[in-house]
Amino acid sequence: MSIASGIAAGILIGVLAAKYFQKVHIRDTAKVMILLCISFILVSLEDQYGDVIPFSGLIAVMGIGIALQKKRGVVAKRLSVKFNKLWVVAEIMLFVLVGATVDLKYAAAAGAAPLILIFGVLLFRGAGVLLCMVRTKLNWRERLFCVIGYLPKATVQAAIGGLPLAMGLPCGNIVLTVAVLAILITAPLGAFLIDRTYRILL
Repeated sequence: MSIASGIAAGILIGVLAAKYFQKVHIRDTAKVMILLCISFILVSLEDQYGDVIPFSGLIAVMGIGIALQKKRGVVAKRLSVKFNKLWVVAEIMLFVLVGATVDLKYAAAAGAAPLILIFGVLLFRGAGVLLCMVRTKLNWRERLFCVIGYLPKATVQAAIGGLPLAMGLPCGNIVLTVAVLAILITAPLGAFLIDRTYRILL
């Protein structure tokens, strides 16, 4: 229900935004601010009324982007450039806040279990990437490089790793710790392997 309502709300708002931007000529910066405000409102609505009406604010935000891209592709490309510039600052804030929240004693107490979990998940992720390329024309070297290219994990872990802790769940600290460990292990490992193998595999 929450997925369906999120998609429906996102597409509706995206189509309306596309029509509005077509009729009313405003600067791209103003369009970005409008979309940001709408996004914050949607996420707040999920927090306030999620128990009454199943609704996913994040899926609605993605729906807006998809609908805007379909209806006003030129505008969507220009706004994407603006959002990329905003992301430079937001990314720093995100990782600093996550780093400040994590408690390293939980990592030490957990022992090797988080490492086994992270590398186990990477194996499943690699299998998933290979499965997605079954009917492609890529050779085995290119497929292997795609697996390596999908090893780094950072943004999603940083964005949602702290949610259980914020919700007051008992597992919050260990979830955040594993998320940070995943970033610290996979990001440099993936970057190193990509840099060392692209000349050989591609």
